[in-house]
Amino acid sequence: MTQVRTHPFWPRDLIIPNYTPNDRSMAEILLFLFSVSGMLLLGTWALTALRVDGRSLSRGRRLALCWFAVCGFIHGVIEGWFAVFYPIIPSDQGFLSQLWKEYSKGDSRYIIADNFTVCMETVTACLWGPFSVWVVVAFLLNRPYRFVLQLIISLGQLYGAVLYFYTEHRDGYIHSEFGHPVYFWFYFVFMNVLWIVIPLLLIVDSWSQLSVAQAHGDRTESRHVKAKKR
Repeated sequence: MTQVRTHPFWPRDLIIPNYTPNDRSMAEILLFLFSVSGMLLLGTWALTALRVDGRSLSRGRRLALCWFAVCGFIHGVIEGWFAVFYPIIPSDQGFLSQLWKEYSKGDSRYIIADNFTVCMETVTACLWGPFSVWVVVAFLLNRPYRFVLQLIISLGQLYGAVLYFYTEHRDGYIHSEFGHPVYFWFYFVFMNVLWIVIPLLLIVDSWSQLSVAQAHGDRTESRHVKAKKR
């Protein structure tokens, strides 16, 4: 098995067996990612314009569902690819493998199949991918458990993102070129901090919605108890 050191990943002395450089450019890979995400955003925005049980969804709710639609794609397809094919990604030239090799310039834990990233991405692909699609359907059909789903997914995403950053912090940010404007700040920081900020907002939203529903249920139960005493 050939050991190759001439690669773009950090730390620079990392040994990656059978590594094959990408034959697709960064522009091609990012264009694919943002094009598909953009089409999903537009499609979900149009779909959520439909009335649900005679009522229209608010703009904020429609944006949240657009977020979950994109999450379904990223978790289920892109991260799902990593969860299945991580052993061969360094040498594979499939498009999604090349996407992961490009991203690994910002976090080489993916190119070396670090135990944490494999476990985290497998759980994310198996749970939060399907659940993200489910929550979109639940809101479109006005299911009573929709905010419970939103809370579960958002808590899972937040927990995973916090562990993702914290484990790398504990390692001393050795898996990226620290401070690089694209690989560190855009790939590693920006593209992951979204899964802290947005889930936090959705957790607060779920908390508020479920608290209102519980308060209403408590008042209704209290009225029923008082009516029985009469």
